[in-house]
Amino acid sequence: MEKLEEQIAHLTRIVDDLSEVIARQEAEITTLNRRVHMLMQREGEREASQGGGVVLGDERPPHY
Repeated sequence: MEKLEEQIAHLTRIVDDLSEVIARQEAEITTLNRRVHMLMQREGEREASQGGGVVLGDERPPHY
């Protein structure tokens, strides 16, 4: 019985640790998603202000 109690305590500690890791990762993912969204928005605004994309060389790839 004591062995089972030790295992339960160990597993409970592991679950708590993993829960903290998941919560931290969720916050990091939220922050990264927000930053990517802002960067995409800025890039869209920059492209719109320049009047489109930049074409280097021929419009077709060289293998055509």
